[in-house]
Amino acid sequence: MDEAELASRIDHTVLGPETTVADVERVLDEASDYGMNACIPPCFVSEAADYAPEVTLATVIGFPHGQTAPSVKAAEAERAWEDGAEEVDMVINVGRLSAGDEDAVRDEIERVVAAAPVTVKVIIETALLTDEQKHAACAAAEAADADFVKTSTGFADGGATVPDVELMSEYLPVKASGGVGDFETARAMFDAGAERIGASSGAAIVDDFRENYAD
Repeated sequence: MDEAELASRIDHTVLGPETTVADVERVLDEASDYGMNACIPPCFVSEAADYAPEVTLATVIGFPHGQTAPSVKAAEAERAWEDGAEEVDMVINVGRLSAGDEDAVRDEIERVVAAAPVTVKVIIETALLTDEQKHAACAAAEAADADFVKTSTGFADGGATVPDVELMSEYLPVKASGGVGDFETARAMFDAGAERIGASSGAAIVDDFRENYAD
């Protein structure tokens, strides 16, 4: 892996509740400079698309708890696409999954997939699930024709782990998100089967690679 490939597989992220336009512009500037993607709150997508049209832009749906109605998640996805997002990271309804209502989880993913012609990544919030539930969530995402499964929002205790990435990669490409702050951790996720990394420290990961691992 060279630096350009590494950067292209990082979704450089700012999603905190206090995120401002200035924070989004900083992340977009870094994403543009390093060749990364960016993942930002939905309220800033239109401005971000105008500010940095060269950056692949992702946003979040039903974030962070996944408890909005499926119709609302679908409307969010459609609006995000109209505003300029190329990818959406949607949070499943963990409560529905935990109660065994896997059909409801699949249905809401299907609605989001159908709502807009964008890449859909399904956040299953691994820290809150048993392995059996992780399998069920990934199977639902696969059956609903999602493009990726993603480990975490960053708002629950715990983030991406190698065992979780290995499990999830049996179903769909994986975005490992949560607790990935350096290249060694990122490489472990890639080795486990991750295709993408989601991190607020994307620039630091690339800098670490550049300084310590590049030939």
